[in-house]
Amino acid sequence: MTFFEEMSKEVLDQVVNLADVNGNTALHYSVSHGNFDVVSILLNSKVANPNILNKAGYTCTMLVSLAVIASDINRAVVMRLFSTADLNVRASQHGQTALMLAVSHGRLDMVDLLLEGGADVNIRDEDGSTALMCAAEHGHMDIVKLLMKHPEININAVDNDGATALRVAMDASHRDIGVLLYANMSFSRGTSPHSSMRMKKGASRESLATPGVSGVASPVPPTPPHRSRRNSSSNV
Repeated sequence: MTFFEEMSKEVLDQVVNLADVNGNTALHYSVSHGNFDVVSILLNSKVANPNILNKAGYTCTMLVSLAVIASDINRAVVMRLFSTADLNVRASQHGQTALMLAVSHGRLDMVDLLLEGGADVNIRDEDGSTALMCAAEHGHMDIVKLLMKHPEININAVDNDGATALRVAMDASHRDIGVLLYANMSFSRGTSPHSSMRMKKGASRESLATPGVSGVASPVPPTPPHRSRRNSSSNV
């Protein structure tokens, strides 16, 4: 990298952000392998672009949202990456964000880092699902509690089918989460978690296949993200 930088910044930019046939850059590879030393070096170049979507539709920050943070040094590198990236970029298919992917995988630590880095807690995927709805469906109580502490959280948001996070939790039989959400929502007279569940029965939902990060020419392909809320019951 030093050699290319001495040639010109333009050449360095081209080399650092060069993508393979699957659209993966050096940042995609380094975060998918959990190699944060390399991530740090790439960030030092000042030209690494963390917002590039690969052909599967994911940025490197979407992949790092699934990574294991083994040390404070790793954490510092991740936060540095987040400070240079747009954390609210949505995947080209199904519109998931890094926060939604971290939530669906139950990654409380990464959810915390993403919120600290400025991830939008209320952004929606193409089904209208929010991170809170995803956490409610997957039964991640700790993440639900963390999201609810966010000052901008919209607990009453509804998806494209008119379902709130409460109704999602009850449909998924996560009644403890439903009770917690119910206690923090404003309802019209006569509404309860159980009546919300009854209202939801019979509503049809489109079944979509969320793409994994397949086709990546890598010895250790990036971990495929869990599906959006509507697709969580399908096999990955």
